[in-house]
Amino acid sequence: MNIEVVKSKIHRVTVTEADLNYIGSITIDEDLMDAANLIENEKVQIVNINNGERLETYVITGERGTGQICLNGPAARKVAVGDIIIIISYASMDFDEAKIFKPSLIFPHTASNKLN
Repeated sequence: MNIEVVKSKIHRVTVTEADLNYIGSITIDEDLMDAANLIENEKVQIVNINNGERLETYVITGERGTGQICLNGPAARKVAVGDIIIIISYASMDFDEAKIFKPSLIFPHTASNKLN
């Protein structure tokens, strides 16, 4: 039996941009992606703390060291610049493997979206 478990989580980052005219996705600073063990094109769930919106999209690599968190395309309508969001990815794995799996959870500074 396989189950889905949290693989990666970027907890409480600030939306820095919302680009309605882009083709879609979320652009994330590459430093945050590395720390959270996320890769480009990976499916993620976005949870908006400010308004309760939840959506799924995929990751695009942003410029390293910028703290960039940009919701693109239709997702831009679900956030406002300055909103606090949580970014979560999941993995499917065997039940016994899931019992010992340790997800990559990061807690950047909300004001700057940077790690320590």
